[in-house]
Amino acid sequence: MAADWWQITLVVLIAGFVNPWELSALHCSFYNFCECGFRPNLNALECELARSVFGQHLACDLVVKAVKQFVETDSPTKPLVLSFHGWTGSGKTFLSSLLVKHLYKDGTRNPHVHYFSPILHFAHAQNVELYKEDLRQWIQGNLTQCSRSVFVFEEMDKMHPGIIDVLVPFLGPSWVVYGTNYRKAIFIFISNAGGDVINQVALDFWRDRKDREEIQLRHLQSAISIAVMSTPERK
Repeated sequence: MAADWWQITLVVLIAGFVNPWELSALHCSFYNFCECGFRPNLNALECELARSVFGQHLACDLVVKAVKQFVETDSPTKPLVLSFHGWTGSGKTFLSSLLVKHLYKDGTRNPHVHYFSPILHFAHAQNVELYKEDLRQWIQGNLTQCSRSVFVFEEMDKMHPGIIDVLVPFLGPSWVVYGTNYRKAIFIFISNAGGDVINQVALDFWRDRKDREEIQLRHLQSAISIAVMSTPERK
């Protein structure tokens, strides 16, 4: 992933419907030895990030660390939530595709990897209530089929806030999806929100003649949170 010096992807750690009661789904839900094709190869992931992703030390380090800790925990307390921020072209989607590639035996072709776009799936504001119910059932149904599901949401800055609200219960430790350990799921959010703030920090470091690799999460996290929260709501 080539990127201009000042372009950075910041990853913030938050920590038709399927048939919910297929026998194979129950098998995956209650036994560790059936993981729906989930075969994480973190050594390969780390190597490919080093070989293919340039100028994104912070994002790569955080992703590898977070995913490693998550997959090595037999009973996580909540799903893994990754939020990628930065301008268009900084490599957020590319980074997420590499992650998925090394999580499953068949990579992005695995049927338990789900992609959502506000333009394709939630285009009309007047249908928000319908979208919310459909999305809630889709996530719950797929988690029942496979607890190791991955949900990727693109262009979150263009998502209607009502759609985002329905996701919140799935991201914490208290939600219950009957018949599965939903806490093994991974949610990836991709957003342009905060891109200006990230680039300004990187530009300031460049002007101060500091190395790009000196930028740490503490230099960005609070500013990104403010920028994301102040993003105008989509009507």
